[in-house]
Amino acid sequence: MTDTNLNDHMPTRKEVARAVGHKCLVSRRNFLIAGGVTTTVMITMNPGTPLAKEVPASITTYPRKLIGKLSSLRQDEPVDFTYPDEGAYSDNMIVKLGVEAGGGIGPKRDVVAFNYACTHQGGPLAGSYKADTKSLGACPLHLSTYDLTRHGILISGQAYQSLPQILLELEGDDIYATGIFGLIYGRMDNLHG
Repeated sequence: MTDTNLNDHMPTRKEVARAVGHKCLVSRRNFLIAGGVTTTVMITMNPGTPLAKEVPASITTYPRKLIGKLSSLRQDEPVDFTYPDEGAYSDNMIVKLGVEAGGGIGPKRDVVAFNYACTHQGGPLAGSYKADTKSLGACPLHLSTYDLTRHGILISGQAYQSLPQILLELEGDDIYATGIFGLIYGRMDNLHG
């Protein structure tokens, strides 16, 4: 590729790969065909060095699931739903906090969703929402408590990981779950239980 004016010629993926000495590992067509499933591809680690080698990597796409309406949420009243599937530890809650929160959606960025399983030993957190502190817990097993305004970070207790946060998208009045930030307790893979 000799043309340096991007307005005249936008380089293709293959041209960029050729220019930096790498081959394309997944075609756009194959990537789109695999949408919605876990796909294993080969990637090159340490390219251009004596340590270069191809290793397998997984590409995972979470399902997009309608979980509620923004207009139906009431402040400090959690609504339960399951995601990403109907398997073990897939119970979650969505809540309108009334204060801005990390990962929040809506006009006030105050609508968040979290998994109900404590990250320490999977204790049930359903029914433990505290409106005054915007927290979830304490877990009945070892008293872990999580701050829902700060991505579910641990406030106190035995847990060592933040509560898995369900990633949300707002489309008009519809709220969709689109992924999970963190690993659900009891699973090695959020999508395969």
